[in-house]
Parts: sequence; C-alpha cells; structure tokens
Amino acid sequence: MRQGIIAIDGPAASGKSSTARAVAEALGFGHLDSGALYRAITHVALDEAARAGVENPLALPLDAVLRSAEDRGLMLQPDGAGFACYLDGAPADAELRTAAVTSHVSAVSAVPVVREWVNAKLRELARAGVGVVVDGRDIGTVVFPDADLKVFLTATPEARARRRLEQRGAVVDPGELALEAERLALRDRADASRAVAPLRRAHDAVEVDTTSLSFSGQVERIVIAARRALAD
Repeated sequence: MRQGIIAIDGPAASGKSSTARAVAEALGFGHLDSGALYRAITHVALDEAARAGVENPLALPLDAVLRSAEDRGLMLQPDGAGFACYLDGAPADAELRTAAVTSHVSAVSAVPVVREWVNAKLRELARAGVGVVVDGRDIGTVVFPDADLKVFLTATPEARARRRLEQRGAVVDPGELALEAERLALRDRADASRAVAPLRRAHDAVEVDTTSLSFSGQVERIVIAARRALAD
C-alpha cells in the first residue's frame, strides 16, 4: 500500500478526530487535526480580545491575531503516530477544549484569512511525503480536493449530542440531550450556510452514517476503503 491522503469531513460531534486518529494508527499514517489549529487560533484571538478589553474576538483584525499566533509558535508537530498542537512551546490540548473556545471557534474559522492560514499549514505538512489522515469540514472539498479517499462522517443530531455529553462526563437526561441536539443542529446550519468553505459532502466522498455503528465498526469500514484506494 502506497502513502497518500485520506480526507475525513463531517458535522460537529460526528467523531471525526477520534475516527481519523484510529484510522491513521491502523494504516501507519499520521493524523492531522485541522480543528486543533482552528481552536488554537480562537484561543489566541480570545487572549488578544481580553487584552484589548473587548468581548468578541471578531472585533479584532484577525490577520494581527495570526501574527500573534505565529509569534507564540503555534504549530502542529509530529507526536508519536500523529501531530500535536503546540503553543508557547508546550502542548496546547487543554487550552483548545474550553467552553469559550468552543463557543467562538465556528465564527473565527469562517474568516477567509484564518482558513487560508490553516489550509497552508495542512498542505505544508502533507507535502512531507508521509501518509496522512486529515479531518475537518472542508478537507475533501477545499483543502485536498485530490485526496486519495474522501469520507463524509454523519450521524443524527441526537446521536451526536449523546456522544458529546458522554465525552464531557455529563448526565445524559432527556432535557439536556434535547438542548445539546438543538445546539448541534444550529451549528450544522451555520456551518452549511456560511459563505466561505461551507460544510458539504464532496461529490466523490464515501458517506459513513455512524448513528448505529460502533466505533470499531466505523473505523474498520474506512480502513478497508482506504486500503482499496491506496492499493498498488
């Protein structure tokens, strides 16, 4: 099997990152998480907004925020079988998962200059000649339209809401489940209707509905498709 690029797209909480990580491990590839870069830029934007005394990071010129991110050494670095997000010389995973970052990342990631910056970083890493599995929302449509395999992960809002609440360690009661499902549906509509790189399935993507699939089942399905696509 040759090296190549596997693109995995899908809506929020569809399990893109965890699935991509497992697929990359099974194939012996590296895992590139585009969402980590968007979250890191959002974290930097929130820091800059706090210093400027404004609540909305979009009130700042985001090209200046990107320069600040560069100054703080924001990058994806090889880490085991994948790539880890580093900021200020240290792994930044905790900073990327705060509620503030989650509530602002969709708006920040819709800004063209931010998307151009992230896409350039992803393409630079993929050009290194190693096999990569990349996940996001426009990987197969914009970032790597010539990927060897494109996958679109999907699931019902209710299934995704349950997974997100369980991931947070929250109690999954009917009321909270309904609220989280509505939040995800709103996020879906925002991501699908934005002017820049809207969430959509590439015409040649393999759709994998994970609503009723086990995690191992969805990983196995993608690994089989990848091996076929990359067979010599």
